[in-house]
Amino acid sequence: MIRIEGVTFQLESAGRPVQILEDINLSIPKKQFVAVTGPSGSGKSTLLGLLAGLDRPTAGKIFWDDIEITHLGEDSLARLRRERIGMVFQSFFLIPTLTALENVMVPLELLGRLDSRAAAASVLSEVGLSERIHHYPAQLSGGEQQRVAAARAFAANPPLLLADEPTGNLDSASGKKVMDLLFRLHRDRGSTLILVTHDPTLTLLAERVISLRDGRIVRDSREKET
Repeated sequence: MIRIEGVTFQLESAGRPVQILEDINLSIPKKQFVAVTGPSGSGKSTLLGLLAGLDRPTAGKIFWDDIEITHLGEDSLARLRRERIGMVFQSFFLIPTLTALENVMVPLELLGRLDSRAAAASVLSEVGLSERIHHYPAQLSGGEQQRVAAARAFAANPPLLLADEPTGNLDSASGKKVMDLLFRLHRDRGSTLILVTHDPTLTLLAERVISLRDGRIVRDSREKET
């Protein structure tokens, strides 16, 4: 479970504090699919960055299960992030000098997995790229690159997947394929999925929708009945 208690996040601009998030309180149970929506500048990506431990809140606490990550040292936080989180962004962030297979192997090798090559090949096959595993990112289409990024995020079976506008740089057909893939992997592997999106059609598929405006939660829908 993800738990956020009284989280505030500020930056300084021209010597003055700028409030990005204010008094955020959330509990997200395991295996839930949550869509985070709101206008540009509402704090969506900042919230995802805090959940990933990439930024630290100005005030408040964030828990992964029973572990408070807010004040963890960088080494401990990096280790937990490797073990527990997969991330997919609007920009693919693939390493250009590595093949698709090698990109997906990276998080597995960081975990010390001896089967990293076989496991990476398996997940790339799962996302329909078994014939492209030895291609470099520049040799892949945008949709293919995002599928590699999704495969990399899921390779270690993390309990939490964070996706920040993963279809933002794709055409509609490629975007649909990527989202279908994320939904399928979320369902089949049981990861909690937190998706930042501007697309209202995607929010209809979520079990829960959290809407932000001016750094505050203005709507938190109930989980859809199944």
